Amino acid sequence: MGACLGACSLLSCASCLCGSAPCILCGCCPSSPNSTVSRLLFTSFLFLGVLVSIIMLSPSVESQLHKLPWVCEDVLQGPNDCGSLLGFRSVYRMCFATAAFFFLFTLLMICVRSSRDPRAAIQNGFWFFKFLVLVGITVGAFYIPDGSFSKIWFYFGVVGSFLFILIQLILLIDFAHSWNQQWLGKAEECDSRAWYAGLFFFTLLFYALSIAAITLMFIYYTEPGACHEGKIFISLNLTFCVCVSIIAVLPKVQEAQPNSGLLQASVVTLYTMFVTWSALSNVPDQKCNLHLPTAGGNQTLGDYQTQWWDAPSILGLIIFLLCTLFISLRSSDHRQVNNLMRTEECPAVLEATQQQQQVAAFEGRAFDNEQDGVTYSYSFFHFCLVLASLYIMMTLTNWYSPNETQKMISTWTAVWVKICASWAGLCLYLWTLVAPLLLPNRDFS
Repeated sequence: MGACLGACSLLSCASCLCGSAPCILCGCCPSSPNSTVSRLLFTSFLFLGVLVSIIMLSPSVESQLHKLPWVCEDVLQGPNDCGSLLGFRSVYRMCFATAAFFFLFTLLMICVRSSRDPRAAIQNGFWFFKFLVLVGITVGAFYIPDGSFSKIWFYFGVVGSFLFILIQLILLIDFAHSWNQQWLGKAEECDSRAWYAGLFFFTLLFYALSIAAITLMFIYYTEPGACHEGKIFISLNLTFCVCVSIIAVLPKVQEAQPNSGLLQASVVTLYTMFVTWSALSNVPDQKCNLHLPTAGGNQTLGDYQTQWWDAPSILGLIIFLLCTLFISLRSSDHRQVNNLMRTEECPAVLEATQQQQQVAAFEGRAFDNEQDGVTYSYSFFHFCLVLASLYIMMTLTNWYSPNETQKMISTWTAVWVKICASWAGLCLYLWTLVAPLLLPNRDFS
């Protein structure tokens, strides 16, 4: 009997890895919709690429690789080519592989409407073969000749990161809206002022952190009679954040959007200050940027050091991880994300889905909740992971640009991209506030 159960378990796992059946979950795990399991597994592929990139940035990796001469001399045809496995070049190649992998699925999953589409089986199954595809693309990426690849791919990373910064802001606004709505609902249900006090506390906290960030940026990134660009950027973003905060609490805006308030504005303000701080950390002026490596610092190709992992990069990595997980785990309550990622509403499927969930909970497996309509846009989800791959590439390399001698230098390009992204994000948030007033006949609920 036990042998039969073991054989059935192996067959079930094989159908998950090599076929299109829903993945078998452990008995202690709650039943989950197939769509959520698939998003988590694709996200784990991205996180695996991030982990490999971080490992290849470690200074100790180079010495360990040179202890294995067959890697550089036999596999990569020459000791100089071993540099492609190290430093920023390894990050560029690893992120190129993950971006290419997800872009392939972006094209493959266009216009998938339900799990009855044959391509949905590829989306939700065949994980072993998809992992092999990712490994194959990664191996091929490390054989790309240096040439102009790094410089060209840097600009791809800049554009993709700009778009992903906007997506991060949308996710944060959506999270703040859901947070505000839930706590206000609990305050009305329980008739308790504690929930209002909690919202007030976090709103005040976020504004206090924003003010502290502005003060520290003026102290550490500006100098009397110098650093005029930094002063202008900080002052402009401070002014814009004050304006959107005032607009968010105007009576007409509150009437059109009852759930809008200072909590969302405080989250947008704090995120804008983070992007401004990140931009100032890339200013190519030693006097105005304490994060810039000093002359004679370890900037050579074979000496890529973790000293580049400054505070903005670490915080950017944390925000990236949280936002990427949010994309994978978000529920149907998150309106902002679903407006981007959902292709159609599926209310008729709810009853059937609940029945499947009860059966799946008993059997300990994932269940198909997309037979009559997908719950998210497969193609746009993969496109978000493409942008996430480019954003993490720029974050891990601190937005430095390779020059003709394959050294990494800080440029004004990164500064202007981040500042423009902060302005575009503020305009996007402003539009969410005034759109119901300008277009009263449309439903923005």
